Amino acid sequence: MADERTRYFRRLGRLRRSARRWSVLAGGLGGAAAVLTPYAGLGLPDAAWAGTAGGALALAAWRWIDLRALAAQPAPPALDPAEAAARSRARLVAAVERLPVGAGVLAEVRRVRSRVALRGTSAGQQWVRLDRAALTLAGMAPRLTGLAEPAVLEAAAADQSLRDLAARVASVERALRLAPADARAPLAEAHGALTAQLESGVAAYERLVVAAAGYLAEDARPETAHPAAARLTEATDLLHGVASALAELRAVGSPLRAPTR
Repeated sequence: MADERTRYFRRLGRLRRSARRWSVLAGGLGGAAAVLTPYAGLGLPDAAWAGTAGGALALAAWRWIDLRALAAQPAPPALDPAEAAARSRARLVAAVERLPVGAGVLAEVRRVRSRVALRGTSAGQQWVRLDRAALTLAGMAPRLTGLAEPAVLEAAAADQSLRDLAARVASVERALRLAPADARAPLAEAHGALTAQLESGVAAYERLVVAAAGYLAEDARPETAHPAAARLTEATDLLHGVASALAELRAVGSPLRAPTR
């Protein structure tokens, strides 16, 4: 979608072209009516020529009036290049999200971009662990209903918080490489504390995912045999019985007949 300034100039161009087109048409029809009316005398065709010429002239006048009114308005200011790029990117993302697999593709692109941004830092490995656990939990989330639903919401909030913490760890680590010797000690201490928090948080998230898998396993474990398995067992026993009966019939054979002379 174009911005306001582009739409303004497009509308201005359309009005200018329309005004010129109707002016040319009104001039041609008016000239034809002025020549043909005295030549053939007044009649019904002359009324049609004159009416058409008058209508074209009126439309041309209205188009010129609209053009002047629009041209008198100041043009909207041009967009900042950064804002224009952001709008274009947002439109592209919205178009991709409307595709059947667009949301999954965008999510994968965002994960890869975030992982690349943390490459070379101590938070990169923790990010990979968190990403793997989050993908596992996302696959189980549709079946984690009822009592497990609050845990899924809590996991989503924790995931966002841990990713923000990983970005902080990476930022502090990059700053630590540039820090002078006298400022390195307190920054290293803060980096160590943040790293410990990140490691403990990722480990707790992984334990939550394992607990969610255990919940699904226990929730799906039946107390008795599965109905489908029970029906298959009954059908198997029935087929075995039929096969045994057929074998017995073949063993008996056909009845003996009395000899004939």
